[in-house]
Amino acid sequence: MAASSAALVSYLFAPKPLFPSPGRKLLLRSSGRRRASTIGMELEPGKPVSQFKAVDSHVHVWASREEASERYPYFPGHEPSLPGDSEILLKCMGEANVDGALIVQPINHMFDHDLVTRALKKHPSKFIGCCLANPAEDGSGILQFEHLVLKEGYRGVRFNPNIWPSGQKGISFHLSEIEELCSKFPSTSVILDHMGFCKPPINDEERKTFSGLLRLSKFPQVYLKFSALFRLSRNSFPYDDTGELLSQAISSYGSNRIMWGRYLIAHLIFSDSFYYD
Repeated sequence: MAASSAALVSYLFAPKPLFPSPGRKLLLRSSGRRRASTIGMELEPGKPVSQFKAVDSHVHVWASREEASERYPYFPGHEPSLPGDSEILLKCMGEANVDGALIVQPINHMFDHDLVTRALKKHPSKFIGCCLANPAEDGSGILQFEHLVLKEGYRGVRFNPNIWPSGQKGISFHLSEIEELCSKFPSTSVILDHMGFCKPPINDEERKTFSGLLRLSKFPQVYLKFSALFRLSRNSFPYDDTGELLSQAISSYGSNRIMWGRYLIAHLIFSDSFYYD
């Protein structure tokens, strides 16, 4: 994408349904080579919406300051300004009638997945996990990924370009690269987090980028997360300029390939997000 909208790409896979219910199947299309695939919602005809479970596709949890000092340290420069442990998340979910959530490894714990792993084991009926890909040159990230998936039960992996060497050099994750991967691996489904960071376009370059995001809908394995609206909007809360983005996304992808996610705490300013995502 354009330099201003590098995509956060997540891949999810699983050998069994996620949060199964009588009214909805959450299906995962596996690549067959231990690669990732993503949540695809298949609604059964004739079932009322009230029977479907509500699943938040993007939340983060992080340690309290006490836990961080004793067991789960924050990554330097990413100390959170707000509380956000799994018990707070469960309370919020209960108040909002949300049945389950995908916990994405937060950047403020970087590649230390111990805190998220604890939450997944403590509440297996409520949470599934998406780990963060570690681009370590010595290959240790691959070993960690295999451990998290095969031993700890993580169901997906996220690639964050901001922590890769190319991201540090200002080189964005280009649409052409995603298109190439989608063409080569049609059975591996893909999630573009936060609408690929596409803001409501106001110039030709941004319109071209957003059109490219919509063009990815030609690949049936690609899904969009309508999430982190504070990062997409040019306005303050309630981010009313993002409605047109959603409308066009639904027109291109269909509602069954749009996933809703909100983080954990209701972030109202863009700068807060760098502590967690």
